[in-house]
Amino acid sequence: MYPELDTPSLVIDLDVVRANVAEMAKTAATHGVKLRPHIKTHKMPELARMQLEAGATGITCAKLGEAEIMADAGIDDILVAYPIWGEPKLRRLAALRERARVRVSLDSPDVAAGLGRLGRETGSPVEILVEVDTGQHRLGRPPGRPTADLVAEIAAIPGVEVVGLLTLAGHSYHARTAGELAEVSRREGTDLVETAEMCARDGIELREISVGSTPTARYVAGVAGVTEIRPGTYIFNDTAMMRLGVATEATTGARVLTTVIARSSAERVVFDAGTKCLTSDGAGTPGWIRAVGVPHLQMDFLNEEHAVARLDPGDAAELPVGTRVQLIPSHACSAVNLFDVAYGVEGGRVVTELRVAARGAVL
Repeated sequence: MYPELDTPSLVIDLDVVRANVAEMAKTAATHGVKLRPHIKTHKMPELARMQLEAGATGITCAKLGEAEIMADAGIDDILVAYPIWGEPKLRRLAALRERARVRVSLDSPDVAAGLGRLGRETGSPVEILVEVDTGQHRLGRPPGRPTADLVAEIAAIPGVEVVGLLTLAGHSYHARTAGELAEVSRREGTDLVETAEMCARDGIELREISVGSTPTARYVAGVAGVTEIRPGTYIFNDTAMMRLGVATEATTGARVLTTVIARSSAERVVFDAGTKCLTSDGAGTPGWIRAVGVPHLQMDFLNEEHAVARLDPGDAAELPVGTRVQLIPSHACSAVNLFDVAYGVEGGRVVTELRVAARGAVL
């Protein structure tokens, strides 16, 4: 399996990626919403361009560093879905706005005030989406009157333009059934739509209702009034998406190619990739790391450079030292960020090398 690659290596199945990109683009088109994928999953300009060519209207970034790298690659419609605070970042945002259309999200008048100063200084208001807490309890006020009052307060700040509402249904990752996932998705969309209607009654018209997360995207895209979806993980998928029923082993596009380096007991299998390749996200959850084509292998734990797994006694003859195995991470976004380079494969062959250009772009 890919004998030209040493292990551990990050392998990207480009056939799977193209299929995933096309499927989500079709979902957005079918429901008449815009697709603005989050590039924090892959951090590669080549894959962002693939998404744009398939129909995405722009991209989402988590940090300014990611946005700068994407703008360097010629991408000129960017949402930075993160509050931008402090003079160094405001100066960088000003420079970025000279090369691209940039929107930002936030949930406080304090952050908006700094952006307002930038908007006034440049003579071009900063476009803002106000973040709403639809259940994750990370950023934002609750939907309804608390957010409507916040929107009014921010809209009164000179130099900014509130263009919409934004949320991330990160709590959807805890859904236990398809029905529960569908209900989280419905609430994600309707909470924002109803809040925007309240804002309109207050005299503030909002044209963008932007919702996110791969688990909810296919459901929430169909909620009347939603204008934009921002899934990210869908391009690669991972075991978390498999657990939620929105991906299968066949639709996982990012895997860590590893080698069995030890069989110190009949049941134990040790691979040459640990938390520095696979991350510790999801540690201990059943099926949190899966071995492609070896469904009966159970991952016990990771150290920094070791993955320690277990085979059933009847399968102990499998996977001798030297066997190559692809491991599917629990969280594709974090795993990709641990590699400088990924190897694109097609039809079982390595065809290209992809630099993870925005790796470590956390500023």
